[in-house]
Amino acid sequence: NLVVFGAEMPPLSAWLRIFSLPSLFSIVVTLAALYWISRSSLSVRLEAEPAQIRLSSSGRLAGYGLIFSAAVLIAASAMRIDLGLPTLVAALIALALVIIRDRGALGGVIREVSWSVLPLVAGLFVIVEAVNRAGALQLAHDALIGTARLVPTLGRVVSAFGVAAVANLMNNLPVGLAGGAALRHDGIPASIAHSVLIGVDLGPNLSVTGSLATILWLIALRREGINVSAWQFLKAGMVVMPFALFAAALVAGI
Repeated sequence: NLVVFGAEMPPLSAWLRIFSLPSLFSIVVTLAALYWISRSSLSVRLEAEPAQIRLSSSGRLAGYGLIFSAAVLIAASAMRIDLGLPTLVAALIALALVIIRDRGALGGVIREVSWSVLPLVAGLFVIVEAVNRAGALQLAHDALIGTARLVPTLGRVVSAFGVAAVANLMNNLPVGLAGGAALRHDGIPASIAHSVLIGVDLGPNLSVTGSLATILWLIALRREGINVSAWQFLKAGMVVMPFALFAAALVAGI
């Protein structure tokens, strides 16, 4: 979201007015689709009660740190403050709270960070700059202008699905960067900009390559012994993503 809007990020009140309804529809449709494709698994009766796990004091502190971080980010957003520095400071404070209680937590955090993702993100930024210099920015701008000329509802749906398709091919971070740069040119209505954001956010639910968040989640799951293959993800994504994206794009103009 920051990548798409940049310095033109709407204030929190405007953000909630624009995206609350699309978010609600996408969540409800996603849950319904996931329930449908998982209904046979959910009908299986568990053989035994799961073991009760007590959260440690460090775990509780980490939870409080997350709540504190969320409050800081919402407050910064409401005051239209750039979120980079508040995010860093809140994360460091949350980490410090845990370290004060558990001195060995710092080593665990350092080991668990997905360091390989950092060069991936840096590489994506380089790719975006190279592609933009090759003319992709103008191409993206022309495509968005074309969707703006369609009937409003159709224009929103086409722009959202177009962005979603490209995001799954080359990851939504570079697509968000390129789309955000294209949206800063004149002639593109706000409704198309909102649809682009919806496509960047929901489109990557189709495949494992669509989003950096998906990659990080799959890494975390693999550490816990849960392996989700690209084909498993795609089979679920083909059912979940199109319906959720269509519903969100459809009500984005209401």
